[in-house]
Amino acid sequence: MTNRGTTQPLLDQLHQTHHTVGLGRKRFRRSKSTPVGEIAPVEINEIKNNQSLLRSKLILDKLHPSIRKVIVYLIIYLGIGTICFYFVRSKIKGKKIDGVLDSLYFCVVTMTTVGYGDLVPNSATTKLLACVFVFSGMALVGLVLSKAADYLVEKQETLLIKALHMGCRVGPSEILEEIETNKVRYKCFMVAAFLIMLIIIGTVVLTRVEKFDTVDAFYCVCATITTLGYGDKSFSTKAGRIFSIFWILTSTLCLGRFFLYVAEWNTEKRQKEIVKWVLSRRTTNVDLEEADLDDDGVVGAAEFVIYKLKEMGKINQHDVAAVLKEFESLDVDQSGTLSTADLTLAQSS
Repeated sequence: MTNRGTTQPLLDQLHQTHHTVGLGRKRFRRSKSTPVGEIAPVEINEIKNNQSLLRSKLILDKLHPSIRKVIVYLIIYLGIGTICFYFVRSKIKGKKIDGVLDSLYFCVVTMTTVGYGDLVPNSATTKLLACVFVFSGMALVGLVLSKAADYLVEKQETLLIKALHMGCRVGPSEILEEIETNKVRYKCFMVAAFLIMLIIIGTVVLTRVEKFDTVDAFYCVCATITTLGYGDKSFSTKAGRIFSIFWILTSTLCLGRFFLYVAEWNTEKRQKEIVKWVLSRRTTNVDLEEADLDDDGVVGAAEFVIYKLKEMGKINQHDVAAVLKEFESLDVDQSGTLSTADLTLAQSS
């Protein structure tokens, strides 16, 4: 009886609150006389447009600055190239499908130096224009697109390390240490996997869309990504050329980065071998004499570290001299040490 007596006021209060909320909701209901057909669609369209603009702005804000720069430069380059080649399309000979598509396709093939030969300049104007765009395109690929590719590969390195250590707990510090230790090796693995995927996709598309047999499709893929461009096999359909615009850019860039990372990996392995040899060999009296920078007959820890770094090829004597010169300029009282008083005097002078 006590529980029932205590619960009943609570139920009455809840019922009263629910009734009040219900009345409040009714106040905000649309009047039946409001003209829905005239106002609602306009308001809905404005809301949708504002939401789409906000969404696109948020997507651009989330992108890395290098990616945003690549997108802007690529749009400008391909836009100008497409417009220029579209106006001189009558002076370009070869198999044509669509004016705008052919111009964009020709711009990408020229930019990546693939040069199939299915579309070629046929006048002095178009030849000079192609020369301008091939050099500017190579500069764009080498300076801008490569930085974006590096950024994307480094982002995937973190995911790869987390996947390799799925069973154990890996913190941010461990991930950074693993990336710094095997950075170039992971880059090679990531780009190699992506390159294989692009080769497979290109072969399948050429087989399905361009109706090549498997050998010819693979042959065309290899001739394209290596920018060999024999020209006997190329994209000749509308769907194929639309696909090639994106695929040629990514595949040629990916192959270039792969060979660059392989070269970096070999250099890094050689550097590690030198470091291992320097640290494992026995230190002699001759080494101590060379490491004694101030000629006082005693080698301190700093002098020993500098000597070993010079042996490893990390620094050279010119670097050491430049650092010592800066130290002497900051050591105003010539005490052999730096203090806040030295920095204050050096900055005021």
